[in-house]
Amino acid sequence: MNEIHPLRGLLAAAIAAIAATLAACAGPATRAPQASAPAADGQALQLERVVMLMRHGVRPPTKARVAPDGVADQPWPSWTVGYGELTPHGFEAVKRLGQWDIVQWRQRGLLPRSGCPSPDAVEIAASAKSRTQDTARALAQGMWPECKVDIAFPATPEDDVQFHPLDVGAMPIDADEAYRAVLALAPPGGMKAELAARAPLFALLNHALGCTPGQACDISRMEPGIVRNEDDRPDVGDPFGLASTISQTFLLEYLEGKPMADVAWGRLTPEQIGELLEFHSIKFRYEGRAPYVAARAASPLASRMLTAMEQGPALTVLVGHDTNIADLGGFLDLHWTVPGYPRDDPPPGGALGFEVLADAQGQRFVRAFYRSQTMPQVRELQPLDAANPASLEYLPIPGCAEPCSLEQFGTLVRSRLVDPLPRKH
Repeated sequence: MNEIHPLRGLLAAAIAAIAATLAACAGPATRAPQASAPAADGQALQLERVVMLMRHGVRPPTKARVAPDGVADQPWPSWTVGYGELTPHGFEAVKRLGQWDIVQWRQRGLLPRSGCPSPDAVEIAASAKSRTQDTARALAQGMWPECKVDIAFPATPEDDVQFHPLDVGAMPIDADEAYRAVLALAPPGGMKAELAARAPLFALLNHALGCTPGQACDISRMEPGIVRNEDDRPDVGDPFGLASTISQTFLLEYLEGKPMADVAWGRLTPEQIGELLEFHSIKFRYEGRAPYVAARAASPLASRMLTAMEQGPALTVLVGHDTNIADLGGFLDLHWTVPGYPRDDPPPGGALGFEVLADAQGQRFVRAFYRSQTMPQVRELQPLDAANPASLEYLPIPGCAEPCSLEQFGTLVRSRLVDPLPRKH
């Protein structure tokens, strides 16, 4: 027995070295990604692939009525583009993210130092929505301004089985089971207790809306409750769903660079806008964090991302929506915090991604991350550089002990995947 103790010691040292290497890039959320540091034995991990799911950039509200008539005491500000479309300001902000990303990937050896990417080195795809396709183009333009980079996207909304699987009926879902799963997330006392706990937030929302508490405009007077939807996930219902939409609109006004008098009618500070975004996180916690729902909403994208991690190009970027990121976060129980935002809130242009790193023996490991701009960086279109980096946070992957091997990660993901329904032709 004594003869194998040295082997155990060597094995433990190797595992510790790999863990130290994987942790080398971890740090504060605003730290820029650095090349992998050498492990204790002198071995370094090489970045082989990056796969990330990104939210589109800044847009106006997706419809004319942000809230029912009478909720706000003033008209909502106008926008220069159509409902739900990427704004020129949003395009420019994403370009700056692309300029930042390409520097990091080149410094770390993921992509060539110059020139256009080869078709087999990069894949960029978007949902059927034009704002995601324009966001993908903005990112590619920031990365390779002189190059033509193909952007893939579904031919029609009905074909968008990866970014909108529940909307197009691509996944099996039992409405009753989904409803029970979401209800189980509520605190004792149900959504009424949730409402009572958020009284200070609703008071701040009323202040922004110019609403006297207790009057008809006060949406906290609405009866709260989870809404069951046939053949779909439940939604959080009003007043939380409405509060989420309103707070998100205030954020978009701010990020667009509108004068502060036109951001929540001049009634909120940037910090207060961040506070109200808690409504956005609440919505996604109920609608995307229940494991039963997350498995059905995220499986198509999770499967595609795993395939890209195992055998895809050096860089894969999928551009979708905040819902997609929230669902994937729920699928893997990942949590992040971008400075200025509540926990688990997916900012415009932010991305939930994965690095695949290899050691000298060819063993591969996975590290999850969240990359985003801060609010001022988007509003002011600040250049991103070493002195003003994008926000980056490395995330623990529950169920995959560090160092998380790609094989272990693949087993974890496959254990949660739900097969899609057969497609009708």
